[in-house]
Amino acid sequence: MHLSDFIEHPGGRIIRTPLDYWAYVPASLEPPIELNMALIRRLSDADRAVSELAGVARTLPNPHLLIGPFMRQEAVISSKIEGTQASFSDLLYFEAARIKEDQVPDVREVANYVKAMEYGLSRLNDLPMSLRLIKELHSILMDGVRGYRSTPGEFRRSQNWIGPPGCSLSGASYVPPPVNEMKDALSDLECYFHTETDTPPLLRLAMIHYQFESIHPFLDGNGRIGRLLTALQLVAYDLLPQPLLYLSAFFERNRDQYYDLLLDVSRKGAWETWIMFFLHAVEVQSKDAVTRSDRLLDLWQGYRDRLQEARASALLLQLVDYLFEFPAVTNPMATKKLGVTPRSTQLNIEKLIASGILEEITGQKRNRLYVAKEIINIITE
Repeated sequence: MHLSDFIEHPGGRIIRTPLDYWAYVPASLEPPIELNMALIRRLSDADRAVSELAGVARTLPNPHLLIGPFMRQEAVISSKIEGTQASFSDLLYFEAARIKEDQVPDVREVANYVKAMEYGLSRLNDLPMSLRLIKELHSILMDGVRGYRSTPGEFRRSQNWIGPPGCSLSGASYVPPPVNEMKDALSDLECYFHTETDTPPLLRLAMIHYQFESIHPFLDGNGRIGRLLTALQLVAYDLLPQPLLYLSAFFERNRDQYYDLLLDVSRKGAWETWIMFFLHAVEVQSKDAVTRSDRLLDLWQGYRDRLQEARASALLLQLVDYLFEFPAVTNPMATKKLGVTPRSTQLNIEKLIASGILEEITGQKRNRLYVAKEIINIITE
């Protein structure tokens, strides 16, 4: 990391370590930010988009409806930013039938992301946003995958750095705070989670996301944990009743800008451009989530209307509802969900195949997997 790349600003400081390299230490939040008209307008647009999505979430006929598919697509895309190659379908196949793991080794990393998200949402009921929760999430994320030797669930005890693949510390584009300074920065960040402030919640989330990434407290998995925290905080701050908003798709489409703007906050104190970018991501992805939710709800209602006209049983309608939580199913999965015999489950599956809602994709006589392709297409297209 070169000292000449950084200018002095109140958002942080450059220090020379005892091992004679430069590192960056972010200042405690909040930084001084001028709420000019452009920023106020961007914040208003983002707030309005989130409120519209919150309205959709509150009117869901089933509070669990749609959450699973949205969460899994986020897991796929957030992991993709870090170079993981596994598709939405790969993840469904892996979770439903434990197949394709050999062909797509990265799929376990994505599945761990889903587990960490589900765990975090349930944990928020009894544990506030905290360093303890962050470490628990990291332990789940890194369980049994690449980087699992990098002390899962523990903050780093050595220096890490960011730069081109294979670069050394001297060639890094960014060096996070050394361990002692990292501990102080994390403690400050935890305090900020619960500090009363007049700063609008979405601005706080933008600041927290940068702060976590600049501290870079783990040896691996920092990007995914940082994006996962944003999704959890949208719920924790009561901006959304259900986790339907995820920003990774926007960050992935604008990956270079995403990384450059985070780095510019450290190098130049360029908070405003980062926050404008973050708020735009919130607005775009909120609108996208509203559109997809509306389409999925229309599809759900269409399925139910069609089946009710054919005098379908309550059991069959229950199975349809389950597909909008998880759009792939095996006989054992459905049997457990419905609480009936495997034979009864299969009869209902066959009815959904006949109606064009499900399709068997393995071509096997045993261990069959059935998917709701119309649901998957709306989520992934």
